[in-house]
Amino acid sequence: MKNPSLVAFQTLLIREFLRFVRIWMQTILPPVITTTLYFVIFGKLIGRQIGDMQGFSYMDYIVPGLILMSVITNAYANVVSSFYQAKYHHHIEEILVSPTPNFVIIAGYTAGGIARGLTVGLAVMAVAFLFSEVRFEHPWVALGIAVLTCILFSLGGLINAIYANSFDDISIIPNFVLTPLTYLGGVFYSVSILPPIWQKVSLFNPVLYMIDGFRFAMLGKSDIALATSFAIVLLFIAVLYGWCHVLLVRGTGLRS
Repeated sequence: MKNPSLVAFQTLLIREFLRFVRIWMQTILPPVITTTLYFVIFGKLIGRQIGDMQGFSYMDYIVPGLILMSVITNAYANVVSSFYQAKYHHHIEEILVSPTPNFVIIAGYTAGGIARGLTVGLAVMAVAFLFSEVRFEHPWVALGIAVLTCILFSLGGLINAIYANSFDDISIIPNFVLTPLTYLGGVFYSVSILPPIWQKVSLFNPVLYMIDGFRFAMLGKSDIALATSFAIVLLFIAVLYGWCHVLLVRGTGLRS
């Protein structure tokens, strides 16, 4: 007999996977088109004026950041939209009253975020081959950073969904927190070119460590020690997971 927790996890994962695959024209295609425009505008047009960045063509330099940016936004979006819809349609109660442990609920939704984040990341990487010689100096590091990034922002999406009271609330964090952190996380530039004061300020941006670690995995060049990047990401994951667990135990935003 299968472990009930494993069955619950598999059920949540399959549902989340089928959910975004069935509407691929809304979940996978738009970020691919958007990133293609980034490649054309920033990589081809503006990149010619900028020249090389840390010994790499500007196009090659921004590829890692653009791939990870798509991973971040889609892992987050998948969980926040799915969990809030479950709240809105009142079928999240079916999961909460079942004997499914809270860690399985968190793991199931997080796995769905990982699936969508990596799927979109692979699609964007396929497009990147049209514009750049995509390569991975450290492929296992790239996979590790990508998966941990998905986990972190899936947990963030779950927290947003738990607190949200309307569909407008699930767009506040992506618009006013996630987007600024991503664009200021070194996607289009090296933090080393910033004035000293802004270099120090940038170190408080967790997205910087993810993008820098992923760039190291692809190009073999980074501004921050790889061990530091992994440590920061793991620390944030631990904090957000604990936060999610406490919210589910308390029933915050889930019980009237």
